[in-house]
Amino acid sequence: MKDDPKASGLTPIRRVVTGNDPRGHSKVVWDGPAPNTHEASMGFGRGHTDLWVWVETPAPLSGDYDDGKLEYAFSGPPEGGHFRVVESRARPPDYDPANDRSTVAEHPPKPRPASRGTWDRGGNNAFSSAMHKTETVDYGIMLAGERELILDDRKLVMKPGDVVIQVGAWHQWVMPKGARMAFDMIAARFVDGPQGLAQGKDKPLRAAPKLPAGVKATRRIVTIDREPGKSSLVGDGPAPDVRTDPARPGYACARLWVTDSHPARIVYETLHLPHVLEPPARGSVCRVETLPPDDGWKAKVGAQQVQAFFHAMGSPGASTYSPLAPHPYMQKTRTLDFCIVLEGDIVLVLDSQEVKLKAGEIVIQRGTNHAWANRSSRPAVVAIASHDGTYAKESTPYFKV
Repeated sequence: MKDDPKASGLTPIRRVVTGNDPRGHSKVVWDGPAPNTHEASMGFGRGHTDLWVWVETPAPLSGDYDDGKLEYAFSGPPEGGHFRVVESRARPPDYDPANDRSTVAEHPPKPRPASRGTWDRGGNNAFSSAMHKTETVDYGIMLAGERELILDDRKLVMKPGDVVIQVGAWHQWVMPKGARMAFDMIAARFVDGPQGLAQGKDKPLRAAPKLPAGVKATRRIVTIDREPGKSSLVGDGPAPDVRTDPARPGYACARLWVTDSHPARIVYETLHLPHVLEPPARGSVCRVETLPPDDGWKAKVGAQQVQAFFHAMGSPGASTYSPLAPHPYMQKTRTLDFCIVLEGDIVLVLDSQEVKLKAGEIVIQRGTNHAWANRSSRPAVVAIASHDGTYAKESTPYFKV
């Protein structure tokens, strides 16, 4: 059931969805509060807003139906995934757990009957989730407030800008101060049934690269199950792979994770893969970009500098540079991109339109020609999860809500 975002207790989330006109020129298709809100989907004071669902991989990039209105089970479609924002209210000072009727005692693992590939160990109340596990790889990006991530071997506190890569691990969320968090959940494959243990021996990267002036490190948390029924931390620290652009002092691209198949694999690390802007076939790549003010570099950049950047990022064919283009770094990739403005003000530049965006607003890009312009006086930060896409056929909803 859809709720009115203005009437619900959830924070309205501006969502801009792009597409291509009959000539192949990029444009805005929808712009406004994401309509598919669920105020109490996880109990009183805890709900979510759907941003997008894809039911097949590669993800469809065309069509006139708003795939943010597709219905899905919690773990998402088995041939695709879903993108949403979860919001929880703060725990009041007079909260008494003894009087909390929503409390569920801890119990042995059992499957959730209504959710494919989801297991539950209870332990939840009005201000915490159950300890649970899904057959997914999740990109979890903190937007506002504070969340406690509970693993079997430790507790971590996440704040705005932090990113967790949940590689099919058991975990629990505690939200004493209230929070908003975005989740891009990608169908994965447990080769050993519900245990979902780590596969392979890829060594986690732990580098702390030198960052350009004005760029803040992106905290990357990676979790996995090394043994049955027990989640553990793989790594917690600054993103170990950061790319820069000599032509744009202050630009940084922090790469966080890559999936190279669908369903995704349950592995310790993926940053040994070369993909930065464009994902592997049937895969995805998650990154955080810091964009400096355009005034500091734009007059000095031409075709040579732009070509050097896209070549260094492994995507020379992505550039659509032209002296007549509205921005030097115009680019187009065959990807479905979930873009979250984390800090600052930014302008999404399309072929014939511009969209001003601020922190907390979200863009769903469907294989469109675009660039990011920073016309402010301070850096802007955008988190981007790119998924392999296709223009081959129209998006066909399998559920409508």
